[in-house]
Amino acid sequence: MNRGISILDTGIEYLKGVGPSRGETLKKELQIFTFRDLLLQYPYRYVDKTQFTRIGDISPENTDVQIKGILRRVETLGDGNKKRLVATIRDESGVMDLVWFQGVNWIEKTLQIGGEYVAYGRANEFNGSFNIPHPEMEQLLPDMEKTASLTFAPVYPSTEKLNLKGMDAKFRRRLMQDLLDKLTDDDLAEMLPPDLVEKLRLPSHSEGVRQIHFPKNEEELKSARNRLKFEELFFLQLKILQSKKKRKNATRGFVFGTIGDFFNTFYHEHLPFQLTNAQKRVLKEIRRDFSTGVQMNRLLQGDVGSGKTIVAFMSMLMAIDNGFQASLMAPTEILAQQHYAGISEFAEKIGLKVVFLSGQVKGKKRKEVLEQLKTGEAHIVIGTHALIEDTVEFKNIGLSITDEQHRFGVEQRAKLWRKNPDGAPHILVMTATPIPRTLAMTLYGDLDVSVIDELPPGRKEIRTVHRTEAHRLRVFGFMKEEITKGRQIYVVYPLIEESEKLDLKNLMEGFESLSREFPVPNYQISIVHGKMKAADKDFEMQRFIKKETQIMVATTVIEVGVNVPNSTVMVIENTERFGLSQLHQLRGRVGRGGEQSYCILMSSYKLSTDARERIKTMCETTDGFKISEADLRLRGPGNIEGTQQSGVLNLRIADLSTDGHILQSAREIASDILDSDPGLQQPHHAGLFKKMAEMGGQNKIWSRIS
Repeated sequence: MNRGISILDTGIEYLKGVGPSRGETLKKELQIFTFRDLLLQYPYRYVDKTQFTRIGDISPENTDVQIKGILRRVETLGDGNKKRLVATIRDESGVMDLVWFQGVNWIEKTLQIGGEYVAYGRANEFNGSFNIPHPEMEQLLPDMEKTASLTFAPVYPSTEKLNLKGMDAKFRRRLMQDLLDKLTDDDLAEMLPPDLVEKLRLPSHSEGVRQIHFPKNEEELKSARNRLKFEELFFLQLKILQSKKKRKNATRGFVFGTIGDFFNTFYHEHLPFQLTNAQKRVLKEIRRDFSTGVQMNRLLQGDVGSGKTIVAFMSMLMAIDNGFQASLMAPTEILAQQHYAGISEFAEKIGLKVVFLSGQVKGKKRKEVLEQLKTGEAHIVIGTHALIEDTVEFKNIGLSITDEQHRFGVEQRAKLWRKNPDGAPHILVMTATPIPRTLAMTLYGDLDVSVIDELPPGRKEIRTVHRTEAHRLRVFGFMKEEITKGRQIYVVYPLIEESEKLDLKNLMEGFESLSREFPVPNYQISIVHGKMKAADKDFEMQRFIKKETQIMVATTVIEVGVNVPNSTVMVIENTERFGLSQLHQLRGRVGRGGEQSYCILMSSYKLSTDARERIKTMCETTDGFKISEADLRLRGPGNIEGTQQSGVLNLRIADLSTDGHILQSAREIASDILDSDPGLQQPHHAGLFKKMAEMGGQNKIWSRIS
C-alpha cells in the first residue's frame, strides 16, 4: 500500500466481515464511509460485563439491567404486522421474557434454546412482571473469550436496519476490534507536541483511541476520554485562532484617530443617563480597535435592557467624527423602527442626519434616502436587509452594525461588508441572547467579544411566577388590577411553523376568551401574528404603543424589538413549548419602565422533566448568562438558536456544557503556541502542521464577516 495514503482512508466495505452490502448500510445509516469514520464513532455507553442483576431483584427503581441465564423457550406469537418473538430466560432467582417486535424471523434463527446468554436492556413492567423489549443478546461460548472477557464492553449507535443486516452490538464490537488489530501506532500517529503530552500527563493518541473503544477499567476510560476531548477542543481552537490571526494580518481597517465634536458634545451635554462601568469598558475596547489600522470584528453581547443601543450609537459617533458613515441593520421592521426612533432622538440633538430604509420605504421617499446615502448627506442609516440591496450605495461607510445577527445569513452580511470600495468597514455584531462563555469561545472564538454584564441602575427585577390552568381566573384578576393602575399587558402564544394552523387556532381562541373577560368598551385588545399584512401589524403595534389598547395578544413576533415602558405584565401561554432563550427574550419586553413588572408562565399541569427544569430556571433567575448556561446544559450547543450556521459544533466526544475547563485550557495552550510559532514551522510542531493541513476547509469560520 502507498504509505502516502493512510489506511484510515480505506473504504469501509474492505474491512473483514463488512463487504459491499453491509458497507452500503453503514454508509446510509451512520455515514460511515471509511475506516477513519468507523474509528471516530466512539461508544456512547459501556456495559460492565462483570456486573449482573438477578432476575428476582429487578424493581421499578432498577430497570437498566444485565442478566445472565439459560434460554428456555423461543416462540413467535401473532401474525402479520402484529407478529412478535418471545423468549424466556432463567437464572437461579427466577424467569423473565425477552420480547422482539421487529426483525422477528432473523432473530429467531440466531437464538439457541439451552444456550447460556447475557441479555442487556431496559426492563418494562407489564401485568405485574418484568420483560426486556429488544435486548442486546450475547451467547457465552468458549471461543469468545475476546469479547466475553471485556470488563467494559462498548455499545455503539445503531439502527434497526443495521441489526437486520446482522450488525448488532456484538458484531460491531468485533468489527472495531478487527480494525484496531489492523492499525499500527504509526497509523495512529501522535499529533500533539511530545512536551505537551508529557506536561498534561495524557496517554498517547494511539492509546487514547484504543482505550476509548476497549477500556480495561474506569481509570483507563477516564484517561482516554480526557485525551480525546482535549485533542478535539485543542485543534478546534487552534483552527479558530489561526483564522483570527490571518484575518487580522490580511484585513486592514480604517483608522478612526479622532474623538471629535459629535462624540464629545453628545457625551458631555446630551447623554440621557450615566453610563454603567460595563458600557464604558466596552466603548474603550471599541475605541482601541478603531485606532489599530486593523478591521474591527467585535461581538457585543449584553442582556435584554443592558444598554447596547447607546454603545452602538456612540461607536457610530466615533466613525462620523472621522468623516465616515455608519449603518445599523436589524432583522425585523419592528426592531429597525425601534432603533430608528431611539437613535434619531439622540442624533437630532447634535445635528446629525439619520435615515430609515426597509422594504416598506418606496417611490420618491426611497429615491431620496438612496441619494442622501450616496452623497454623504445622511450620516447614519438604520434599516432591515433592504440595506444590502445593490441599489444602496454609500459615500464612505466605515462602521457596519448588525443587531440580532443570528437572524441573518452569512451571505447577507457579506454584501453589507463590501459596500465600501476603499476598504472594509469595521464590524460590530450585537446580540441580546447572552452566550455561555464556552460557546462564545467556540462559535465566536475568532471575533473579539465584549460583554455588557451590568444593568442600568434603578431597574427593578421582573418577578416571574408559574401558573397552571387552575389559576386562570386569579391571573385574569391580577391583569385587571394592573390595567386599573394604567399599565399594559402582553399575552403571547407560541408559533411553531410545523403546526402553524393549530397555533393560529390557539391564538384566536385565546383572543376570544380574553375578549369575553375584558369586554369593550372598558377594555381594548390588539392582536398581532405572522400571517397579518405588515401594515395591519404595524397599525396594531402603534395602537398599543399609543396606549389605545391595554392588552396585546401576539405570537413571538414581539420576541425582539418592542419597547413599551408602560407594559408591566407578560403572560406566556403554553410555556412548555418555548425554549429558555426565547422565554428570556419575551420576558425582556417588560420591566423597561420604573414600575414593578411581572412575567406569568402559564402551562398545562403535566410537564416533561425538561419543561419543568426550564420553568424552574426562569422563576429562579433573570440573569441571561445563567439562563444561557442552563440552556446549554439542557439542550446542547447544536440546538441553541443561531449556532447551527456556524458549522463548528460537530463535536464527537467533547461536550461544551460540561467540558468548559478543558476548552479553556486548550484555548490558552493553542494561543501560546501560535504566539511563539504562527506558521507551526518548528520541528516539534510538525504533527500540528500536518493535522491543520488535513483539517483544511473543515470548520470554515465566518469571522471576516462576523
